[in-house]
Amino acid sequence: MATRRFVDEPAYVLHRYDWSESSLVLEVFTRHHGRIALVAKGVKRPTSQFRPVLLPLQPLSLSWGGDAEVRTLKSAQWLGGHVMPTGEALLSGSYLNELMLRLLARDDPHPLLFDHYAFAVQLLAERADAQQLVLRAFELLLLKETGVLPDLAQEGSSMTPIDPEGVYVLMPESGLRAAHAGDARPLTGAQCLALHQAMNDEQVFLATLRACADCIAALRPPLRNLLQYHGGVGMFKTRQLMIDIQALMRPGEPAPPAIDPPHRASFPTVFQTSP
Repeated sequence: MATRRFVDEPAYVLHRYDWSESSLVLEVFTRHHGRIALVAKGVKRPTSQFRPVLLPLQPLSLSWGGDAEVRTLKSAQWLGGHVMPTGEALLSGSYLNELMLRLLARDDPHPLLFDHYAFAVQLLAERADAQQLVLRAFELLLLKETGVLPDLAQEGSSMTPIDPEGVYVLMPESGLRAAHAGDARPLTGAQCLALHQAMNDEQVFLATLRACADCIAALRPPLRNLLQYHGGVGMFKTRQLMIDIQALMRPGEPAPPAIDPPHRASFPTVFQTSP
């Protein structure tokens, strides 16, 4: 039987690790085949044409062959379109990649999620002022596309519709419930319904960005809990890295803002109208 070959597939590198002295295994996210593993033979050699191309957070076109769990990379081309995120945006992009590795199974296609990821990476590279909105919107859409986001239009236990005038908290296992007196940063019913409507909008990413702008501080704790619960971790490594960086800052020097700061982010003008 002939070995299957896939050609010119849109993809992003999520992670890479050593395979041998000269080769790497790449965890890549492709538009039509989901997350897959590829071995890039000889890529660590100085003369390899793959060496400057196989970078994270860059739109690529990949070709590969093979039927095993780890396929063989045949070609890679950078598609261009935006520069690689730098500084805090690079750490935010690494956080997105860690989420994808934790929540996506291999060989499970998510073409719509691929488009969300590509747009999020582009915004991280081009709009430093919008990082927190981009992260919150992508977290929501990732949870939704992987089927683990609770329904934001009804209470989880009673299945009753959300009251726009009510106040709620989002729980990892049971979904929305009415907020108690001791609950910090609850979501209003109107905010929950706005998020639900946004994630069913035709321009879903832009609509979700707008909805997140009104409740970004309240979204941070429940989304973190949901992602850690479904990702099977107590804390994501990129978040721990940011905490460590802040701890190393010299006394009196302002620390860089965390990936999920407690303050409300301002809503960038570019997202207030459709493109």
